[in-house]
Amino acid sequence: MQTRELGRSGLSIAPLMLGGNVFGWTIDEATSFAVLDAFVANGGNAIDTADGYSVWVPGHVGGESETIIGKWLQRRGRRDDVIIATKVGWEVNADHKGLKKDYILRAVEGSLKRLGTDYIDLYQSHKDDPTTPVEETLEAYAQLVKEGKVRAIGASNFTNERLRESLAASQQHGFPRYETLQNLYNLYDREDFEKNLVPLLLEESISAIPYYGLAAGFLTGKYRSEADLQKSPRGGGVGQKYLNEKGLGILTALDSVADRQSATPAQVALAWLMQAPSVAAPLPAPPAWARSRSCSKPLSSASRPRIWKHWSRRSR
Repeated sequence: MQTRELGRSGLSIAPLMLGGNVFGWTIDEATSFAVLDAFVANGGNAIDTADGYSVWVPGHVGGESETIIGKWLQRRGRRDDVIIATKVGWEVNADHKGLKKDYILRAVEGSLKRLGTDYIDLYQSHKDDPTTPVEETLEAYAQLVKEGKVRAIGASNFTNERLRESLAASQQHGFPRYETLQNLYNLYDREDFEKNLVPLLLEESISAIPYYGLAAGFLTGKYRSEADLQKSPRGGGVGQKYLNEKGLGILTALDSVADRQSATPAQVALAWLMQAPSVAAPLPAPPAWARSRSCSKPLSSASRPRIWKHWSRRSR
């Protein structure tokens, strides 16, 4: 499968990265292992997680996803075959949050232990920490890169201004720079990303790894009415944001393209993201990846540029 470099990091990944936020949450360990096995068997080589997954679940403390991925890596012996991306900075508890240097240096040790590895390929700032100077955060990452515990760094949920500030600090002080950006981007949520971030990403050769590429499942087509929303615990939030005239119009056009491609709406939506400027790989969670994988090869070849041009007009 064709691969794409993440920024200027030297790390190359297939054009779909598997999101691990549901591991240990909505799918158990055995199912998670089966998903990971199938993902790699189908040519995938990059897995994303975070130390905060899945702290929002009652009884969970964070790190559940990392733990399952770590067990899979050890039992399958696949560490050298995959790129592991994880994150730091989400509020796990009152004492575990933010991007201060001392916290990052502590947090990475927990992630390494749970993942069962001595290095992380891509270590990402999960969200901006306005209380911490960007220089302090980047200094921590510089130390981890020097120690061989981290190969490259990325940002998530950053604005144009804060990403620019961080890039300037990296250049001024010789720190590692953010090679990737993981922000919200899909056929529905486009304006902010394309207007405020894509020009900077292209200018600096930074790779986007969009999350919610299927708009929390809406672009799969499974939420088309109020009745559909009641079938899922996530339905309420999905309906409040996406079940409207704009969203239904996008689904109608998605259906049309999918029919012509003998594909599903999810496959077409992800194919559009694969072709979007600056995007290295969309980040579907296991249920969405399973819906998209059967047609990933035809949708990632000659049809993709046409899909991207078509949808650049239809979904605005």
